[in-house]
Amino acid sequence: MSGVADVRQAGLTSAEVAERVADGRTSAVRSRTSRGAGQIVRANVITPFNGLLTALFLVILATGRWQNGLFGLVVVANTAIGVIQELRAKRTLDRLAVLNAPHARVTRDGVTSEIAIEEVVTDDLIDLRTGDQVVADGVVTAADGLEVDESLLTGESDPVPKAVGDDVRSGSAVVAGSGRFQATAVGADAYATRLTEDARRFTVVRSELVAGTNKLLRWISLMMLAVGPLLLWSQLRSPDTDDWQEAMTGAVAALVGMVPEGLVLLTSLAFMVAAVALARKRTLVQELPAVEVLARVDVVCLDKTGTLTHGDIVFDELIADGPRDDVRAALALLATAPDANATSAALAGEFASTTWRRTGGVPFSSARKWSSVDTDGHGTWVLGAPEMVLPPGDPLAGRAADIAARGRRVLVLASARSPARGTALPADLDGRALVVLAERVRDDAADTVRYFAEEGVTLRVISGDNPRTVGAVAVSVGVPGISTAAEAVDARTLPDDPDALADVLETSAVYGRVTPQQKRAMVRALQRRGHVVAMTGDGVNDAMALKDADIGVAMGNGAAATRAVAQLVLLDSRFAHLPDVVAEGRRVIANIERAANLFLVKNVYSLVLALVVLASGIAYPLAPIQLTMISTLTIGIPGFVLALGPNRRRYVPGFLGRVLRLAVPTGVVIGLAAFGGDLAIRSLDPGGGRAAGQTVATVVVLVASLWTLSLLARPLTGWKVALLAGLTASAAVILAVPVLAADVFLLAVTPQRVLVGLAVGAVAAGLVEVVGRGLINRRVAP
Repeated sequence: MSGVADVRQAGLTSAEVAERVADGRTSAVRSRTSRGAGQIVRANVITPFNGLLTALFLVILATGRWQNGLFGLVVVANTAIGVIQELRAKRTLDRLAVLNAPHARVTRDGVTSEIAIEEVVTDDLIDLRTGDQVVADGVVTAADGLEVDESLLTGESDPVPKAVGDDVRSGSAVVAGSGRFQATAVGADAYATRLTEDARRFTVVRSELVAGTNKLLRWISLMMLAVGPLLLWSQLRSPDTDDWQEAMTGAVAALVGMVPEGLVLLTSLAFMVAAVALARKRTLVQELPAVEVLARVDVVCLDKTGTLTHGDIVFDELIADGPRDDVRAALALLATAPDANATSAALAGEFASTTWRRTGGVPFSSARKWSSVDTDGHGTWVLGAPEMVLPPGDPLAGRAADIAARGRRVLVLASARSPARGTALPADLDGRALVVLAERVRDDAADTVRYFAEEGVTLRVISGDNPRTVGAVAVSVGVPGISTAAEAVDARTLPDDPDALADVLETSAVYGRVTPQQKRAMVRALQRRGHVVAMTGDGVNDAMALKDADIGVAMGNGAAATRAVAQLVLLDSRFAHLPDVVAEGRRVIANIERAANLFLVKNVYSLVLALVVLASGIAYPLAPIQLTMISTLTIGIPGFVLALGPNRRRYVPGFLGRVLRLAVPTGVVIGLAAFGGDLAIRSLDPGGGRAAGQTVATVVVLVASLWTLSLLARPLTGWKVALLAGLTASAAVILAVPVLAADVFLLAVTPQRVLVGLAVGAVAAGLVEVVGRGLINRRVAP
């Protein structure tokens, strides 16, 4: 067993590491922020609608009418665009993710160094410090006040003390103390890699756009299954069809019109473009629909430290009525405690050295709010929050409250003759001094707070610090709902009942002394009231609240456990990037709604025409190639351009209902107008036959669809007018050039047919204007 003892002291040798790497006993399971290249290709190629369109394409090829099979190129183009854009986004996001990849400190050959998690091997000795995520399963070999939060694994939020010989499991997080453990399970056998992989891979958060689109696709699929066989039977029996090829072509045209082939692609592409745009602003989107969800957020819960302030603190002032030599010596010893944190780092710059010798102590815990050090011959000294350390009636308490009310962080230093017992304070504590620390408020915090206030987003500042300190910072940056620091709520007075807690959260804006368990409870209480909640944070104590929130936003300099569970990571830890994310989300959701209207209008008028054909027995009035041309000019090109254009409209709930309220009546108008145009030319030009009807119907649908596009694009800024003009000119060229009209798009163009089509199309456009004007949301910024 001497070999194990050697490992515990000096770590593995280089030869032992190489042996384990050769055996595959490593953590080489990389987390990623997006799907792999193979998954991207499969997801864009193998879709139900691609399969349906491919089958319909093969049917058209069997008829010998190759022009009508050009809709197959739409499948190829849409798929290629989706694959290329997602691969580009993947490369960008993966490069940024490297900056956030968690690391581990291991001891090998007696030297401690930091390595990537995937390089950890079985039996490695891994150091643990406050804020670390445990990256492998193992056995503790050294512990100094080590406490681990296992809530990510068990749901139990109370920190678990760890001693030598205890097991630690990957996926847990160190919340106090320090230690070391020997890895017994790594890689795919460990919890940490799977947890990080699940949290960081391409996943789908609750997205209204995605959910609404999927519901539409299910409905359309069911309609196609019901209508398809009946339509083919109708076309085979129609007197307008001369052979099975014409009947099959008509049936395929109707079915192709019902397929929203680009809608899913367009949604994914919009998410991708938004993610890449945010990446340029140092914001890592770990789950693509997160940009849309943040646009729906109506409550943002902020952690003060690292969000409103820089997170770093510096020593500001020492207040002591008596001799200061012992006080300074005790602070110097506390500053060099093994469980170093931001407070000890701030003290170390002022209290550099001491001759006192440490004999023991209790590490700092965010739950206790204090730490202690036992000395050789000088008693026990405790440093912590005044309300947690000072006994009732101590004169320092009032002075501490006055300092905290001015927005500065204040700690009390107390001494005792007896040491702390476990995690209980000594009974004979005597306050000796106040230690004042200063936080730097971020220069951009006030502007960011103002932005959210103007946009109607409620802010709730939730911090573990002294309530008055938190309140003073909140007042200084202009958080709505608080005018003086004294209005901040001490979370220790909050009720446990979720409904009662929600009542408080609806009225008070700032909270101090909030425990990790209460942060989770606050998020859940707000969600119970129907709010969409975003949570920002950087510490381990924020991790589960971020996971429970609708959107978790982690700071790039935060703990690895926090970054692993967040949907968004602000890589440079600037809270000021959140308005950019909100703006991107609003642009995505507003523009996709426009595009969805275009797609669904086509689906509705295609279904209306199919039903009219079933009822009347005539041939379907549009050929597949003509539908392809109409879709390209009125849906495909403008849909992509509008989806990627600027749009600052605020989020309005009810995406699916609004789309259907506009698309259904508009589609019905266009479908009936196309049928009316077909009937009109048959009476005016009896010898024109099916070709004349298709020509007029094509012109009618083009005119009405372009007018629908103009309605959805309003207000018509310069670039939108240019887009509409270009599309109209393209349609005119197709109709005017015989080679394009007759040979490619199978149109039999004559002046009379064009005039009839324009006249009926104009009537349809007028009806679309009447229907749409009262329904479409006009609050769209140029």
